[in-house]
Amino acid sequence: MNPEIKDFLPGYKVNEYLLVLSLPKDLWEKVRKIKEEFAEKFQSDHARWGRPHITLANFVQYAMMEERIVNRLRNVAMGHYPFKIELKDFGSFPAHTIYINVTSKIPVQSLVKSIRTETQRLMKLNDENKPHFIMEPHLTIARKLQPWQYEKGWLEYSNRNFSGRFIADSMVLLKRPVADTIEQRAKYQTINRFEFQNMPVTTKQGELFG
Repeated sequence: MNPEIKDFLPGYKVNEYLLVLSLPKDLWEKVRKIKEEFAEKFQSDHARWGRPHITLANFVQYAMMEERIVNRLRNVAMGHYPFKIELKDFGSFPAHTIYINVTSKIPVQSLVKSIRTETQRLMKLNDENKPHFIMEPHLTIARKLQPWQYEKGWLEYSNRNFSGRFIADSMVLLKRPVADTIEQRAKYQTINRFEFQNMPVTTKQGELFG
C-alpha cells in the first residue's frame, strides 16, 4: 500500500480522488499522442496510463463524505468564471517529471485557492492523509521517471516546442477505490462535472441567520 494512505477506520470504503481541468477533444488527442510517443521511446508506463489533464487537487477520503464534497465543489464552480488556459513548450520537476507548461497560471491558482478555502477540511481524512492542492499548474507528460528516463527525456523535450489553448469552462471530479498494490488499482472514473457559471454565491451559511 502507498505509505501515505493508511490509518483508515476498518469497514469504511475509501477512495482516491482527482479534481482536474479537462482538455477539449482535439487538444486531448494531441497531448495523448505525445504521452504515447514518450511511453514508447522511454519505456514509461506512467506516460501511457495517465489521462491528459491539469490537476487542481488530489486527496483520499471516506466514500461517505463524497456527497458533501461534491456539493461544496458545485458551489465553488457556480461562483467561478470560465477562463483561458495557455499551454507553451515543456518543463520539468527534476528528476522525476516532464510536463507541458501552463503559462496562464494566475486564473488556475485563483481557482485552486478558492477550492482550498472551501473544501480543505472536508477533503482531509486524517493527519496522515491530507489533500494536496496544486499551486503550480502543469500538464503532466510523464511522472515517476527513473533517472535515465528523466535525463534522456528532458534532453529531448527541453528543446521541443508545443503550443495550445482552450477555455476552461468546468472542472471534473474523478475517483477510484484505494488499492494495496499498483496491479490492483482501477482506472479513475468520472463522477461529477462542475460548470463555471460566474454566479453570485458568496453568502455564507452563517450570514443567513444574522
